[in-house]
Amino acid sequence: MDQEVTVDENFPLFSKSHRKTHKPSQKNPTAAAVSTSVDNTAEKAPIQIEKSTELTTKSTNVTFADLGLSEWIVQTCKELAMKKPTAVQTHCIPKILAGLDVLGLAQTGSGKTAAFALPILQQLSETPFGVFALVVTPTRELAYQLAEQFRALGSSLNLRCSVVVGGMDMLNQTQSLLKRPHIVIATPGRVKVLLEENPDIPAVFSKTKFLVLDEADRVLDVGFEEELKVIFKCLPRNRQTLLFSATMTKDLETLLELSANKAYFYEAYEGFKTVDMLKQQYVFIPKNVKDVYLLHIMSKMKDMGVRSAIIFVHTCKSCHHLGLLLEELDQDVAALHSFKSQSERLAALYRFKSGQAPVLLATDVASRGLDIPTVDLVINYDIPRFPRDYVHRVGRTARAGRHGLAVSFITQNDVELIHEIEANLGKKLEIFECKENEVLENVTKVYKARRVAAMKMVDDGFEEKVKERKKQKFKTLAEKGLLKKRSRKRRREKASKELGAV
Repeated sequence: MDQEVTVDENFPLFSKSHRKTHKPSQKNPTAAAVSTSVDNTAEKAPIQIEKSTELTTKSTNVTFADLGLSEWIVQTCKELAMKKPTAVQTHCIPKILAGLDVLGLAQTGSGKTAAFALPILQQLSETPFGVFALVVTPTRELAYQLAEQFRALGSSLNLRCSVVVGGMDMLNQTQSLLKRPHIVIATPGRVKVLLEENPDIPAVFSKTKFLVLDEADRVLDVGFEEELKVIFKCLPRNRQTLLFSATMTKDLETLLELSANKAYFYEAYEGFKTVDMLKQQYVFIPKNVKDVYLLHIMSKMKDMGVRSAIIFVHTCKSCHHLGLLLEELDQDVAALHSFKSQSERLAALYRFKSGQAPVLLATDVASRGLDIPTVDLVINYDIPRFPRDYVHRVGRTARAGRHGLAVSFITQNDVELIHEIEANLGKKLEIFECKENEVLENVTKVYKARRVAAMKMVDDGFEEKVKERKKQKFKTLAEKGLLKKRSRKRRREKASKELGAV
């Protein structure tokens, strides 16, 4: 490595020489993790921060060439039907090319991937070496999608791109990294393991030019604190750091205060907003007939002009059970959750993307970043606990100016959650018209399928897998020292709710 970087509890995110003094809140461990240690004897340099909150481009005639991109990139964009740059691309691409650290906040489906991929590829074409960029993302599926997009945008470069995620063979991933690909796309946990277990891997990243945190609000979650420390320790101090997200969180707000010199922040962020082309509706139903209503809506998809749909549920267990139930009802569904092997997860996504299965049944592992143009309908079978998760889920449809529909199943236990979502969105959900007598025609058939699905879950030992996963999760949290923190957080949330109810 060019320079050894000492990493302690105050390790840097933006790794430049001058810092802004900031005392992190003890109530925000992630903010403490991304805070910067400051030499008290050093002279304070004036902070040079550019910031833009424009939601549109200044001119409708801006082209990719106007942003400083090379002719071959402009031609590639044309071949990929990218007619003109979006607002986030227009604002961020020139700043990245100029060498600035960038934090870009823009709504889902606004073209954030190309906003960082295009300038990275241009600079790679000028000084090609590996590993040129490390892209860290929270989910495996998003990592593979990012790799597809990099390969498409860099098709003229003979680009070497490696995906490093959990669930795949570590020996193959190690060999792939030692060959020094141009772009490495990784989930935090797996890249941490490879860095720690193989002494040859850290040197691979010693000259990396770019660090990208995609879906940065999730990557900067407290659960990834230890992983990020290990990753940053292996990266050079003179790298460029790029962070992109669709939603603002306290951790990202902290970064606005912790930034170094030569930083640019683009905020096309208006809170938890959804696009105007998205119709958002709800069905108020008893909990015990949710699957009956689901079958009814699925049977009407063709009449509604829906090509494909994503159904979101809370847990892996409910996802697995509902998948077996729908399979028993002869519905062609691809199921995606973290209890499946990585090869099964990729196969499910391929079936859905290729149109072999018109419905994807998934946990929130599919709520971030996945861009599938044919998704016309999102069903919230279970209401998400947080408004930002709702925004990400429904953002899988009505992308890039297309129309879309989101239908949420609300039971009596979900009323408070849906009111919080509506308050954050600044709009009320409309009623999805359903004729109850038509829906309940299939109740007997669904109840029979439910019993069969429950028996199949016993036969395949899914409950044992759940217990083993919980045990492993608690062990990991305990090793990171996060178990007590989570317990305290839950107690505070409970106390807060009780006070609010008084």
